[in-house]
Amino acid sequence: MLATPAIPMQRSQGAAFASFRCLDGRARLVDLAQQGSAKAMLPRVAGVPEVVFLNTSGGLTDGDALSYRLDLGAGCSVTATTQTAERVYASRGAAARAKVQASVGAGGHLDWLPQETILFQSSHLARDTQVDLASGASCLLAETVVLGRHAMGEALTDARLTDARMVRRGGVTVWAETLRMDASVLADASAALLGQARGFAVIALIAQGAEDAVARLRTVLTHAGCEAAASGWDGKCIARITARDGWPLKQQVALALAALRTGPLPRVWQM
Repeated sequence: MLATPAIPMQRSQGAAFASFRCLDGRARLVDLAQQGSAKAMLPRVAGVPEVVFLNTSGGLTDGDALSYRLDLGAGCSVTATTQTAERVYASRGAAARAKVQASVGAGGHLDWLPQETILFQSSHLARDTQVDLASGASCLLAETVVLGRHAMGEALTDARLTDARMVRRGGVTVWAETLRMDASVLADASAALLGQARGFAVIALIAQGAEDAVARLRTVLTHAGCEAAASGWDGKCIARITARDGWPLKQQVALALAALRTGPLPRVWQM
């Protein structure tokens, strides 16, 4: 009997880029490029500009590749987010790949506040986030991962995630971490790993004097259904949050971000 040949599956490729420069005292868009499944939208807002990235393919699976990139000139402040939660579907083995790159000019500031990533059963995601800061620049990063579709009663037993983050200032690494998760981590109920949590988040403020924000941040890390801690050192304030459900996790992340920044969350968060 002849073997049935593997059917090639259509896969999504997307890249979106936005560049800002300070003109007449305001951050203004000077370049925009988008291709494939990645789009960048700029809603009309007062104050700090917002960039909303969107993956029109509706989610990621093995073989997909998604890239978002930002370039902020000296003195520019921009908030960037995603239009909705990113869903990562079951994989046949290979990883879906996502990349986020940002450069922030001298004295500039970036808030990178994507909405949550939802991992489905048997999903596989490799994500890489890199931010390059010039002298005097700063950034606030948040990343939230939800394990499974809670409303459907899904409990993940198999999912793979490699989530790497790096922030450099003047080419020198000031913060870096890589999270690797697989079925063995999901099966381990010890407190050293996820315990009973089915969602987790990291928030990182990288700025001169960021460690001074720890005290006020800790006052809001008290939301019911979540466990959280914060620490600060050498121009960094880092918070980590776990929860048994995605909604209280998102609420706690929102409270933490409100303690670390001025102005409302991006409107697409719909809190």
